[in-house]
Amino acid sequence: MSPTHLYAEFRAVPGAGDAVASLVAGYRRDVTAEPGNVRFDAHRLRDEWDRFFVYEEYSDDAAFEAHVASAHCARFNEELAPLVVGGGSTLTRLEPVPA
Repeated sequence: MSPTHLYAEFRAVPGAGDAVASLVAGYRRDVTAEPGNVRFDAHRLRDEWDRFFVYEEYSDDAAFEAHVASAHCARFNEELAPLVVGGGSTLTRLEPVPA
């Protein structure tokens, strides 16, 4: 089993940046408590304060699928939708470059 890496990007609608940051902070606590979560790093872009970048790592695909199926994931996405452009985040799965 190999780790699962991904990142999520989203942009707050005008005036909602701080609400999105607060929502992400609470979500971080839930996600990092998941048994298969290895890393959850959330950032605001320095030059575009309403844009967010979240890097996530899970022990394997099964851990990521358990994350996606969790109640707190569904709740986060529901609460995030009206606060971000496009109604949600864009997820990009990653593969490590071999050494």
